Amino acid sequence: MTQVHLPGAAVSVDWLANHLGSPGLVVLDGSWYLPSSGRDPAREFRAAHIPGARFFDVDACSDPEADLPHTVPHPERFAACAEALGVSNRSAVVVYDASGVNLSAPRVWWTFRYFGHERVAVLDGGLGAWQGAGHPLDTGEAVLTLEVPEPYVPTPRPELIRSAAQVLEAARGGGAQIVDMRPRGRFEGTAAEPRPGLRGGHVPGSRSLPYRDLVDEEGLAIGSDALAARLARAGIDSSRPLIGTCGSGTSACAFAWLMARDGREDVAIYDGSWSEWGGRDDLPVDTGPPDPA
Repeated sequence: MTQVHLPGAAVSVDWLANHLGSPGLVVLDGSWYLPSSGRDPAREFRAAHIPGARFFDVDACSDPEADLPHTVPHPERFAACAEALGVSNRSAVVVYDASGVNLSAPRVWWTFRYFGHERVAVLDGGLGAWQGAGHPLDTGEAVLTLEVPEPYVPTPRPELIRSAAQVLEAARGGGAQIVDMRPRGRFEGTAAEPRPGLRGGHVPGSRSLPYRDLVDEEGLAIGSDALAARLARAGIDSSRPLIGTCGSGTSACAFAWLMARDGREDVAIYDGSWSEWGGRDDLPVDTGPPDPA
C-alpha cells in the first residue's frame, strides 16, 4: 500500500480534498467545547462532518480516574480509542474541529504525538474552511470499513508533557519559559475562570499569548512571520525550552502545533494547566500583566 505523505503538521483544505479517500488516511473530527458553551460535538458531528471522518471523543479518550478534565489517558486506553477508530500505527491521521479557531484539533494532534504517532496533522481552519471552500459534507454516524483493526502500539514520549512540579521548577528559574494561552483577562486575574473554584491569575514568570491571537479573521492559523512577531511582542524567547499551558491543556496545544509547523517540535504541554494550578493553594499565583521581558 502506498502511504499518504503528510506535508507537515498542518494541511490545507485543498490538500485534504485532493487526498480524501486515499488508502491509509484517517480523518478525525476532534471537536470539543467548554460545557458552558452548550454545544454537543457528537451531535454536531452527526449533523455535518467531512465525508469519511470519524468522531474522536476528547473526553472519552482521556483518563477517567483523573480529577482534572480530559488529561492524557493510560497507553492502553489510548490504544483502544485508536483501534476503535480504525487507526493503526501506519495510518496518516488528519484532525479537524468545528470551533472556527483551531481550538481542540491541536489537542488531538498533540495526544497522538505524545503516544509516538508522528504521521498526524491538523486541517487548518477545520470544518468551517472545508465548508467555505464548497466541499461536500456527510451526516449521521461514521461507518468504519476496517473489519479487524490492526493492534495499535503506543509509545509515550514523556518529554512532551509536564507536571505541576516541573512547571513550578520552571517558574522558579528552571530554564524553561511558560506560555499561557488563556484570554488576557483570565491571565491577569480580572476575568472569571469558566470552571468554578479556581483562583484568577497566572503562573509566576509566565508569558501571555491568547490562543485566539494565533488565527486570522477567517479562522486560519497565522503565518510563520506573524507568529514570530507575536512571540517577540509577548516576550517569548523561542530559543529556550517552552511549556504551553491554558485552562485544561487544550488550547495550549495550538501553540505546540504552530511551533511544530515552523520546525520546533519539542514544545511541552502542562497537562493539568490552570484546572490544576488554579485549584491548588500550595502553588504560587501572580495577577496583573506579565513581568517585563
